[in-house]
Amino acid sequence: MDFDAVADELYALRPEEFTAARSSAVAAARTAGDRELAERIGALRKPSLAAWASNLLVRSRPGDVEPLLRLGEGLRHAHRALDRTQLRELSRQQHALIRALSAQVRQLAAEAGHPIGEGAQREVETTLHAVLADPEAAEAWASGRLTKPLSAAVGFPAVAQSAVTESAGTQRRPSAATVPSRPYRKADEQQRRRLAQARREAEAAARELRALRDEAAAAGRAAEEATRQVDRLQRRVGELSEELARTREEHEQARFAERSARERARTTDRRVREADRKAATAAAQVERLTSSDDR
Repeated sequence: MDFDAVADELYALRPEEFTAARSSAVAAARTAGDRELAERIGALRKPSLAAWASNLLVRSRPGDVEPLLRLGEGLRHAHRALDRTQLRELSRQQHALIRALSAQVRQLAAEAGHPIGEGAQREVETTLHAVLADPEAAEAWASGRLTKPLSAAVGFPAVAQSAVTESAGTQRRPSAATVPSRPYRKADEQQRRRLAQARREAEAAARELRALRDEAAAAGRAAEEATRQVDRLQRRVGELSEELARTREEHEQARFAERSARERARTTDRRVREADRKAATAAAQVERLTSSDDR
């Protein structure tokens, strides 16, 4: 048995199948006499719903893994270089790609029989943001073996830490031998302005993300209500269709009864007229016979 093959197989399963399959693999490793492998397999944790859905995306859409990883590398490089133009462009790509991948995750999970709610959906999106910000998170995500959602601070932690270090350094009073010349001070000032601008853009991006998440949540609630309304109307359409069918049947029966009644009326009318003729003939006959007797 190979640990990686077993792990890949376990994390490709549905959540409710994980524990039993893991126990079976541990038993198989022990039977084979490989206690170390059995312990490693036994240490594998069952993924949360959001982690399972994230793994499902990696395994079901391998072609979508590389674009997100490349975008993360570009964003981290742009943050380090404080390239505002590139940051703006990559941020737009980031929002579009995460929205698309998040929608794919929701669809894949529903198709696999485990629809995810808003909470798990947010955890999936947080994981995708962590993939962009942290290369280690990206590697963990790309393995398809997450056990819980990933998280990373907004603004790319490595860049933020370097900025803090730079800020602390600029507050120390330099010695006369190390006072930078005017061109260097000007360059430092430009660097600080670029850093401040990058921070403002990161904060703006974070606000936009929160607003989009709120908008997505509201849209999700509206969609659920619309679905319930559609279901109610569909049931009403079914009821009205049944009622219409009954009414049509009753209408046909009424028309048949009308035709039958009219036919009976015509038949009765003919019989009445025939009876009238017979009565008139009989009366005339009686009158003739009476006249003959009088003579």
